[in-house]
Amino acid sequence: MVGTSRGSTRSRASKSSTENPQIRNPNQILRKDKTRNNSLIHIFSVNLKFLIGFGIIAFAIALFFIYTLINPMEKPQKPRVITPLPAPKLMDLPMFQGEHRESLYWGTYRPQVYFGVRARTPQSLVAGLMWLGVKNERYFMRHVCQDSDELKQYGWTSHNGRDYGHQVLSEQTMTLTTSFLKSKDHGSGYGGDWAVRIGVQSDESVPDEEMLKTAHLFFYVADEGGKSLTLGSRVLDIHGDSILASGSRSDIGDWQLHLFSEDVSGVHYSGFKTPHIHNLSDLVQANLAVQARQFGHLQLSDSSDDSPNILVFQISARIPFKADIVFLSGTSTRDSRVEERASRLTGTSLTSLFSGKQKEFDNKFKKSFILSDELGLEPVTVGKAALGNMLGGIGYFFGQSKISLPSTSTPNAGDNSVLYWPAELYTAVPSRPFFPRGFLWDEGFHQLLIWRWDVYISLDIIGHWLDLMNIDGWIPRELILGAEALSKVPEEFVLQHPTNGNPPALFLALRDLISKLKKEKFAATEARDISVFLDRAFVRLEAWFKWFNTTQAGKEMGSYYWHGRDTATTRELNPKTLSSGLDDYPRASHPSEDERHVDLRCWMHLAADSMHSIAELLKMDKDIKKEYRSTAKLLSDFELLNKMHLDTANGAYCDYGNHTEKVQLTWKIMETGSNYPRREFVREVLEKPVLQLVPHLGYVSLFPFILRLIPPDSQILDSQLDLISNKSILWTDFGLRSLSKTSSMYMKRNTEHDAPYWRGPIWIPLNYLIVSSLHHYSQEPGPYRDRAKTVYNELRSNLIRNIIGNYKRTGYLWEQYDQKKGKGKGARLFTGWTATVLLIMAEAYHEV
Repeated sequence: MVGTSRGSTRSRASKSSTENPQIRNPNQILRKDKTRNNSLIHIFSVNLKFLIGFGIIAFAIALFFIYTLINPMEKPQKPRVITPLPAPKLMDLPMFQGEHRESLYWGTYRPQVYFGVRARTPQSLVAGLMWLGVKNERYFMRHVCQDSDELKQYGWTSHNGRDYGHQVLSEQTMTLTTSFLKSKDHGSGYGGDWAVRIGVQSDESVPDEEMLKTAHLFFYVADEGGKSLTLGSRVLDIHGDSILASGSRSDIGDWQLHLFSEDVSGVHYSGFKTPHIHNLSDLVQANLAVQARQFGHLQLSDSSDDSPNILVFQISARIPFKADIVFLSGTSTRDSRVEERASRLTGTSLTSLFSGKQKEFDNKFKKSFILSDELGLEPVTVGKAALGNMLGGIGYFFGQSKISLPSTSTPNAGDNSVLYWPAELYTAVPSRPFFPRGFLWDEGFHQLLIWRWDVYISLDIIGHWLDLMNIDGWIPRELILGAEALSKVPEEFVLQHPTNGNPPALFLALRDLISKLKKEKFAATEARDISVFLDRAFVRLEAWFKWFNTTQAGKEMGSYYWHGRDTATTRELNPKTLSSGLDDYPRASHPSEDERHVDLRCWMHLAADSMHSIAELLKMDKDIKKEYRSTAKLLSDFELLNKMHLDTANGAYCDYGNHTEKVQLTWKIMETGSNYPRREFVREVLEKPVLQLVPHLGYVSLFPFILRLIPPDSQILDSQLDLISNKSILWTDFGLRSLSKTSSMYMKRNTEHDAPYWRGPIWIPLNYLIVSSLHHYSQEPGPYRDRAKTVYNELRSNLIRNIIGNYKRTGYLWEQYDQKKGKGKGARLFTGWTATVLLIMAEAYHEV
């Protein structure tokens, strides 16, 4: 397009200079006029005007050509917010290529379904399991993890994050197990082979009813890229080992899917041609419904669309039974050894492989997380489930995030969003049924666990997140990539705002790695690779730090505030601070640029101190080290911290902002411009706000304690221990509540529909940070050492006892716990940061 513009300009200039006779032959005109009896001066003056005009036009054209040659015309630049940071990608490091990449190619990377397999590539071949559950004498399809299915318990009891996992799914009438194993054998294609054994058992208390004696499983394989799959030639006449499906892909070559079972007497199938894999269960149910209505059979139609990219196989058998499903890659190579490889991944051979992998997992768990014998066996069971579900919940996602644009950069009226560049994300997730996608600050807590198990998986995940950074140093706080992930997210939470941050909690894990490197706790190869990773990551971490340090800075030197609070809302009792990660935790009643948020200040100290430590470790330029050392020193200035945030009356740290306590939600009749007024629950402010410390005591009040900014001999440390241990404030027999009982916002709804979230319930990640700091201060010389030890022991004991008790009763780790009775609440199977209970049990705490 640039070339076309230049050519058009040149053509227009050339054309105009040849078609104007006066300009073309000025000398002829002068010669003719000399023979006439007219005034030469008059004629010359007229032609001089033409000459001057022509000169001006020619000069302008020349300037235009010079300008376009120096500054070529370009297409309009895309918005900065969707421009990647121009720095080498961490995923291009050699440590993440070759053997590492291939070993992690296949995995249970679909956390949103009860069992699913995919490869770490866009447009992957995927596989998964569905089954029919029975409730009140009716069948219900199970596929996507959701609480409405009312499974008694489900989750990975063990998973190593690489090539093995065992899962139990307890229905109301039966129990399913899925055991997954990968194999890289001679002759296999890229990524190797994998197998899953599905077992079904009846509960002993199940009535002797026919519909409860037979299980109906549906195993499927689908190509996200739409490539057609080939149905096995003898799929309806299964005898022992049968090829269900086959196909070919550029990444793995030719492949086959086998079923081996001595218990299954028949298989039915259905094939679909559709790009929408995330609604596959709807297609299967519709197919079953047609068959049931027309023929009275509960079975698939044994038919297929032309060139199907999805094949579903119904495996029905009398309970109990088991079936081995084997995926083989590279089946057309000369030395593929298909039968031998399939035999190794079925029957007694597979049983032996499972047994060996389980022993490896148990031994590594014991070595990685040293649990005291005093805790007994139950903590070991819970700890393995916490770790197994964390690793088994790791997912791979690909797609484009939807990003909000500033109003000044919106290209079209009414269009306030743009798509991020196509990106991949390999990450753990907070909760398979509720939040099966990446959350930035959650991931920092996840990595505290994962790096202790497998440092390369941890670096891989952190690298994926840092590679998502844009040119300004911003990373979206929530990644919703692909149709499957998008299907689980309410529309109002899809849009990501580039003005808003999220706690840089990845520095918690990075700081741990740095500390362990200095103490030489890693093997030589690991130490070298971690150093290489930090060296490549530094430019991205620096951009991330500078984004926070500029966009989230407050008016006062060394102050910060979370952006993104709604300044105009009339619906919220206290405008949420989603960017802080603490959502509805009460801040200043009236958001403004005068705010100072103490938690963000502490996060910035952690980030600055970590950057200084990395620069020192890598022996970087002294100016770089000096810059971060100076920032860390400023943010650790105890007098300045106290001046900005300390409430001297109770020794608590508080936010600062435009605030009044006289705020309430009340029902009002609102005029709508029609004949029907509407009754709404709106905010009512009864007193003018003033700039002051915000008098809400809770987790935020402890952040200087959490990040160990309080000297061990300071009386303020004693005051912090008072806050922690006071039953009228934060202490409960089950853990520390998120907000003090004395707060005016304690357990208050934020809107008509928003129940209290961070306004009282017990959250494990913050309790982990507090327990960790109690442990730190109990080791530091000072007058409060013994008291810190006493509080530490009691709080740790309360947390472990309550979480294990809930797991025994319900079979789940929970999002949060009730502060009155300790009962699990919120999302269940919340094996993201709640899994840090394993670190509490092992007394494995983060370094600061």
